[in-house]
Amino acid sequence: MKISARNTLKGKIVEVTKGATTAHVRFDIGNGVVMTSSITNAAVNELGLVVGGEAYAVIKASDVMVAVD
Repeated sequence: MKISARNTLKGKIVEVTKGATTAHVRFDIGNGVVMTSSITNAAVNELGLVVGGEAYAVIKASDVMVAVD
């Protein structure tokens, strides 16, 4: 896979929950960190996403906010 986005995180899919049109895909990227992505049900089907499979989180954002406590 070649992609211009600089921020890609490989993970293992731990849950796929489909709604009426949108699915939430949760995947473990390591060190106890689980990310969730909201994508269309069609994308889940086209990509063949299933629990136990591997996928990449591709993060492309024009703004990144930083906060401290």
